[in-house]
Amino acid sequence: MAETRNAETRNALDGTTISYDISGTGPAVVLLHGSALSRAIWRGLGYVKALDGFTVVRIDLRGHGRSAKPRESAAYAMDLLVADVVAVLDAADLARAAVVGYSFGARVGFSLAATAPERVQKMVTLGGTFRPQSGQVAKVFFDGYLDALRTGGMQAFVDGQRLDPQTRAAFMANDPGALVAYFERTEAEPGLDESVLPELDLPALLLAGTRDRERYLDSRRAAELMPDARFVPLEGRTHGSTLFPPDEVLAEMLPFLRS
Repeated sequence: MAETRNAETRNALDGTTISYDISGTGPAVVLLHGSALSRAIWRGLGYVKALDGFTVVRIDLRGHGRSAKPRESAAYAMDLLVADVVAVLDAADLARAAVVGYSFGARVGFSLAATAPERVQKMVTLGGTFRPQSGQVAKVFFDGYLDALRTGGMQAFVDGQRLDPQTRAAFMANDPGALVAYFERTEAEPGLDESVLPELDLPALLLAGTRDRERYLDSRRAAELMPDARFVPLEGRTHGSTLFPPDEVLAEMLPFLRS
């Protein structure tokens, strides 16, 4: 197995510390995780092993994993999140990379492609959307999720959901104050307007589960509007089961990344 190098860098806009790691050799692929998760999911679910032949960069998005965890909602503005990814690319001496994002990571991927297209060679979104998320996050977690976090912390957050042990452990590792600030900003972010999508002319592969209705419809719509995008439905999958088991996803993703 290729050696993994752990590293940190700072966002030039606000100084936030971002933790990441790099392994392997070959074309660069940046992996961006979902809400309340961390870069660990990509190794745990088998994606890092499957990406043999690539330089794999896994980022802990701010508020998650080993990265800094600000507790002010303004710290989670999308322009700052995009700048975090750019800071990692700069620190890793990568002019461009393919970007693979799940859920929250996919939203960052769309915004990165829109505002820093010169840094994104191609893009894969998994259970992703470009639209505003106000009122949508509760459909992924549960009604009242934000109040539960505010008053009961991570315990109340996980108790409000039916979770497998691995996901429960991953969620419990979060800082509840940082996660509240992150979700508050997520609910307020404007997303991208549909008019932006025809300008995203990079190669893109958009996947979403057929039981993940909003992300399914949004991913399909994005593929219709983007000049070089393809939509792949994942039959029977919910938002939470988008990534696992990985075989069906990898069967589409690996040829796309290698092409």
